[in-house]
Amino acid sequence: MKLIELTAEQLSALYESELKAAFPPQELKPLKAILNLMAEKKYQALGLYDGDELVGYALLWLEPGIPFALLDYLGTIEGRRSQGLGTIMLDLLAGYYKDYRGIFGEAEAPEGGSPEGEELRRRRLGFYLRNGFRYGGYDCALFGVHYQTLIRGREDVTPGELLAVHQKIYSGHMPKQVYDRFIQIPLLPGQRPNSMGDWVEE
Repeated sequence: MKLIELTAEQLSALYESELKAAFPPQELKPLKAILNLMAEKKYQALGLYDGDELVGYALLWLEPGIPFALLDYLGTIEGRRSQGLGTIMLDLLAGYYKDYRGIFGEAEAPEGGSPEGEELRRRRLGFYLRNGFRYGGYDCALFGVHYQTLIRGREDVTPGELLAVHQKIYSGHMPKQVYDRFIQIPLLPGQRPNSMGDWVEE
């Protein structure tokens, strides 16, 4: 299997056919926002191919000059799930970004969301922890959703270094009033996420 970069047209089709069904609306960036980031060379969409068949995908936020890749979305195509493809994808991503200090992401915290989704959130978190990721040292909240920060990368990456990178990526993309209202990096112990909102850029 191999990773191949997707075009904007391929990503748009994937967004409609897969991402809309796979991710809750409050966790899914608008397609326009993703395409804008791609046009600015700040976003990369990679497809996992089994021969000529697209079987999985990873969407990553890249900021020029920052040696970390933010894993935004990871998924397997409907009909190819429960086949270990997520593990294969993460291993291939580690090789793809081997010159970076790490790949990090935000996994929704088990507690605090809807009770019926708690087990799913625990399974998702456990999947990343079984596949080379570790807790990044702090939680965060984005548009009202509580996440734990996870990283797969160099052992010498400190929570402080990761936190600074995390803040820089979001603050560099959003107006200050939007960042201050909707982005909490870090979410301090005992602090509650702000009220939910939709992805806003301007």
